[in-house]
Amino acid sequence: MFRAFLLLSSLLVSFSVQETPPDPSQDSITDYAPQVNVECPDISKAPLIRTWDTKNQSIHPQEEEYLKKRAEQVLPQAWNDWLGNGSRMGYDLSDHNISWPKIGLALPGGGLRAALFAAGSLSGLDARNETAKNAGTGGLLQVASYISGLSGGSWATGSMYFNDFPTLHDLVLGIGDNLGGWALDFDFATPDGPNLFSTQNQAWFGSLLWSVRSKADKGIDTSLTDPWSRIISYHFLNQTTRSNFFTNDTAHGAGQLWSKTSQIPSVQQFKTPFPIIVADARPVGSNLTTTLDLQATVYEITPVEFASFDPSLSAGMNMTYAGTHLSNGFPDNGTACVTGFDQVGFMMGTSASLFNQILDFAGNAIQGWSQSDTDGLLYILGEQLKEVRTRADDVANWPNPFKGINPDTFQDANAAWLELIDGSSNLENIPYNPLFIKSRGLDVIVTIEGSADDIHNFPNGTGNIFTKERLSTILKDTHQPFPPIPSSIDEFVSTGVNGRATFFGCDPPNPSAYPMVIYLPNAPPINGDDPITNTATFQLVYTLKHVSLFLDSAQKLVIEGFTPNANTPDPNFGACLQCAVFDRARMKATPSFDRSDICKKCFQQYCFDPENPPSRSELPNRKFDFVDPDPQGLASFFSRNKFKFLGGVIGLVVLIILLVVGLICWRKRRNKIFYKKLGDNYRKDAFEMNSHPPPYQGGGQMYDLPNHQGQL
Repeated sequence: MFRAFLLLSSLLVSFSVQETPPDPSQDSITDYAPQVNVECPDISKAPLIRTWDTKNQSIHPQEEEYLKKRAEQVLPQAWNDWLGNGSRMGYDLSDHNISWPKIGLALPGGGLRAALFAAGSLSGLDARNETAKNAGTGGLLQVASYISGLSGGSWATGSMYFNDFPTLHDLVLGIGDNLGGWALDFDFATPDGPNLFSTQNQAWFGSLLWSVRSKADKGIDTSLTDPWSRIISYHFLNQTTRSNFFTNDTAHGAGQLWSKTSQIPSVQQFKTPFPIIVADARPVGSNLTTTLDLQATVYEITPVEFASFDPSLSAGMNMTYAGTHLSNGFPDNGTACVTGFDQVGFMMGTSASLFNQILDFAGNAIQGWSQSDTDGLLYILGEQLKEVRTRADDVANWPNPFKGINPDTFQDANAAWLELIDGSSNLENIPYNPLFIKSRGLDVIVTIEGSADDIHNFPNGTGNIFTKERLSTILKDTHQPFPPIPSSIDEFVSTGVNGRATFFGCDPPNPSAYPMVIYLPNAPPINGDDPITNTATFQLVYTLKHVSLFLDSAQKLVIEGFTPNANTPDPNFGACLQCAVFDRARMKATPSFDRSDICKKCFQQYCFDPENPPSRSELPNRKFDFVDPDPQGLASFFSRNKFKFLGGVIGLVVLIILLVVGLICWRKRRNKIFYKKLGDNYRKDAFEMNSHPPPYQGGGQMYDLPNHQGQL
């Protein structure tokens, strides 16, 4: 197993700069280790497990309390700052009794592309961004109640919160005293370049493994997801800068806990939506290396609870004590609890643990990854397998807190461990699940759709279609229905709704029939420029220039809307977005009131009407093939100097032609002169030579030359 990299690893006696473990007395990479044998709370007064059924479904009391205080202390001013008196939408809000709608933001998966698209798009919805604010889109982020993230979307989510919710460009680019940036020009698997045995790569690998070893030393099984989680932490959590990336001067995010989100200043002031991370579960013992079916359990990971609202489980675990083995809600004894398992990096890594589908053990390969990235991660796993105990190597191993719960319906009720994997493994790449839960009662869901469904790495509606199917069958009693959407991938594409902003569910039979879904997909630039945001899911390094341009391009997509049959932005899209977000509040007002003329016009352009669907032909002159805005190496040289190079090639060809023609002419002239001179010499020889020279005396014999007659 892994023979290639194990052969290389055997050449090393130890990591070059990691012979001494980090000092555990200060912030350290070993803070990744949970605390075990912790005293448990009094289960009779503070149960670790909360259960419910479809008739009494409820959200966690701490989640409810946070939303209540945010609604009282923050949202009224945020709504006023964004909508004012409603004149931009054609309303006078002072004339109406309004209850503001409840909004959720969904950030799909797709690796670094999804994380960057989420960041750029949210920047276009951020009131702190003057460009977005002036466009009318900036402000939606401030009025949202929830953010759900999955895989790459969870990286953006965790990064925002554990850097205290800064502006998005500052967060990604590291602008500001306390922001290190995402440093995406440092390759995820080999940050010092493809040489695995460079001094800095070896130091970094050693740091990752010290973190994982510290967890395993506590008796908790690890997997490839653990070093993967530590890699994610280096880029998306605080404490890491360019200057300390290869050192252990900080913990690089180790010890930052999801259950401690409430201690973040912006969260303490209720300035942020409530965050949720989504992951799927592979049925224990199945060893599946393919996608899951829709029956598989979907989990949500909030700062207060690890839970599933799927009717098969309907239970949640106190997040502080995640990592504790429970049976029927009880630990083995009063000091058998675990804390610190909920490392933020591990939460993000769990949501992005796709290795069961892409890791080829026999072939030493990771599907879709470059060779250098594959070599780097498999090298880490090889060293990990030498050092620590693992369970399933290709999943995130979680002690099962739900053992014994709902044994008739819950697929893993008899398992001691859960095998959690990427939240898109059931083809629901958009983290809709927690946002459609009935007890949360959302009115509007905004989808920042960065999926790569088609050959160009753009979305084609796959996630929406699979979620709609799951909501209408398995979750019909626990979740709200999905609004009307195209019925197939082909229809998603033919109607063009996957290529521009679209509002689904504009005209429900009643305001509570289903939420409005505002769909903001990654798409080619509307002006016909080359696209730069449709990168591959497994691209694990970006230049700083590409990162900056990516953010700007994603922000433009969110701000500009589209103009049918043209290549120009819609100057009224800000008002249209406000109309869509506000419309459920209009319908629920007492009394309700008519939709304004401005909003009616907006809805004609942006709403999906299944009885009168739009057409992709309304989106002319779009380019779909990705063009790297900052190519590197020889390709970069040719790209930057292509006109000079082309001119040089043409000039060289012309020069060669001239030289060849000149050489031919010169040779012809030279031969002409040569043969003329030769002929002259022969003639001179023939007509001036003595025809009867003296006889030749040689060898005692006489030899007579023949008589010349002057003929050549």
